Amino acid sequence: MSGEPNIEALTATARSALTAYDLQDAELTLLNVSENATFAVADPEWGKGALRIHRPDYHTRAAIESELAWVAALRSAGIVRTPDVIPTRTGDRVVDAAHPSGETRQAVMFEWMAGSEPEAEHLVRDFEELGAITARLHDHAKQWVAPAGFTRFTWNFETSLGANGHWGSWRDGLAVGPAEAEVLGRAAQLVNDRLTRYGSGPDRFGLIHADMRLANLLVADTDGERSVTVIDFDDCGFGWYHYDLGSSLSFIEDDPRVPEMIDSWVRGYRTVATLTAEEEAELPTFVMLRRLLLVAWVGSHRGTETADAMGPEYTAVSVDLAEHYLSKFS
Repeated sequence: MSGEPNIEALTATARSALTAYDLQDAELTLLNVSENATFAVADPEWGKGALRIHRPDYHTRAAIESELAWVAALRSAGIVRTPDVIPTRTGDRVVDAAHPSGETRQAVMFEWMAGSEPEAEHLVRDFEELGAITARLHDHAKQWVAPAGFTRFTWNFETSLGANGHWGSWRDGLAVGPAEAEVLGRAAQLVNDRLTRYGSGPDRFGLIHADMRLANLLVADTDGERSVTVIDFDDCGFGWYHYDLGSSLSFIEDDPRVPEMIDSWVRGYRTVATLTAEEEAELPTFVMLRRLLLVAWVGSHRGTETADAMGPEYTAVSVDLAEHYLSKFS
């Protein structure tokens, strides 16, 4: 993906998807465009929902159905708050919508969930609750029997930081020159070495959310009762369980409160599940893994508002973080 999204075309695609719900005249409001486009859908009689228009050539229909199967299982078991999937008038969960370019894009309608992203001033506190939520997800994943045909990405080292990773190569990141590549390359090699030793047995590697950044959490306070909803399982797949912490620190890895946030997350996690000393010691590796993956993401999304806002400084800070990681673990 590169270049600014065509909002007019995406809106036309969303309007096409709405016909499957008999909502072609509903009000559409674009909420965000990152990988996918998300629209708020409002109709006086029907109510409100969130319509996700998928980007092309990323997930198959079977993979999207698999994501929705896990979300449904989590809801059914009461593991975490997640939005329900709203089926079409014919009972389908995934819609094929016409894009003006002639291609077909898949769309999913979700229940509208109240809430907003966690507030920056409360992150240390909120990470304790996030740790507990993450542990519940992991416990469920370790016991859940996925339905036949279940298929999702694998987020191992090669598919994350390899030359043909899911989000491209960190070597193509914004402002990655020879000096930056040398430092980031050594950090990537150290991450690989440590994760190879760490292992990928079933107690450490399984189905994860893989994108539990703050933007994918909705905090709501209704009648004095606080709730946290986990949204956007679009990147869920098979990876190291504690990579979920790394994704929770996306774009804020250089925040001076990160050590406190990690300690808070660990406390919360241990209220639900076991976290060994060895696993805790490796958490910085998963933070570094995620940061390098985001360098790749920025590079493969040049020309978009989000990537361009990062600018060369994102790579410069990543180099600083890599040097710190190397000094601590080499």
